[in-house]
Amino acid sequence: MIFTDDTADALQASVWLVNSAEHPDTLSTLDDEREFLEEFPYTGRIDRDDAELADLRAIRPRLRGLLLAPRDEMATRVNSVLTETRLDAQLVRHGDTDWHLHAVGDERPLAERVLIETAMALIDVIRQDEGSRLSICDDDTCEAIALDLSRNRSKRYCSTACANRNAVAAYRARQAEG
Repeated sequence: MIFTDDTADALQASVWLVNSAEHPDTLSTLDDEREFLEEFPYTGRIDRDDAELADLRAIRPRLRGLLLAPRDEMATRVNSVLTETRLDAQLVRHGDTDWHLHAVGDERPLAERVLIETAMALIDVIRQDEGSRLSICDDDTCEAIALDLSRNRSKRYCSTACANRNAVAAYRARQAEG
């Protein structure tokens, strides 16, 4: 295991949010937010309204900057997120999830909690010098983020669609040569 489960979950959720801004935008309705919350079940306050959706959409550029920053800049950006928010750290356990750290209270707005959880996850990325696990998709037509949680660091694409498209293109290129 590269990262703890809560770190991996926070990274996956923030990458999903950032990538939802790619064309087409997949976080434009409350139904899209519901799908996000089904895949990444945040605990605590969930308003499920237009304001919350707008706040989630608004943090996507900042999340992208956090996730793709070089290590020293990532540390600076993480520190900025942590210093501008009143932290209320506590160990919690809920559902099937064992003890883990919540840096802010469950009553805080969802977008704020997502941003803080991403910053907390990136602390592990920075401390373990694993920033190379976050990169831009290798598909020349894609600007989404690829999160590589594999042991052998083999993930290059943001999705199976991009991976398949490139595999087919490589196959066709080999066939044309032969």
